[in-house]
Amino acid sequence: MYRAVTRGIAVEVEPFYLPERSDPEAGRYVWAYRVTIENQSDEFVQLLSRYWRITDGTGRVEEVRGAGVVGEQPELHPGDSFQYTSGCPLPTPSGIMVGFYTMRNERGELFEIDIPAFSLDLPGSARTVN
Repeated sequence: MYRAVTRGIAVEVEPFYLPERSDPEAGRYVWAYRVTIENQSDEFVQLLSRYWRITDGTGRVEEVRGAGVVGEQPELHPGDSFQYTSGCPLPTPSGIMVGFYTMRNERGELFEIDIPAFSLDLPGSARTVN
């Protein structure tokens, strides 16, 4: 499990390999990752957008931006949490993802919260991010 806390908002990520959706002979490796966002602050926040920087095993970088997560822009009151699962295909058997969410509080202030860097590694191989 990977974890980051920004302004009292905790983000935990648990990646896992999906062998049934992968085809190593064709250079296709697929991971899912479960994200839990917990509002440990004392203010209401809403997740507006996401940014991902995905680096494969050869160093090729892809950037992904979009509104919300899995079609939602969750609202989190103090003590609330939101969990979702998404996926990432890569052409290599390892990679790294890192990013941030853009949030808005009840005063309309926009701010970013960190998504911790996490490894996408085949089961049984050494992790590339600690």
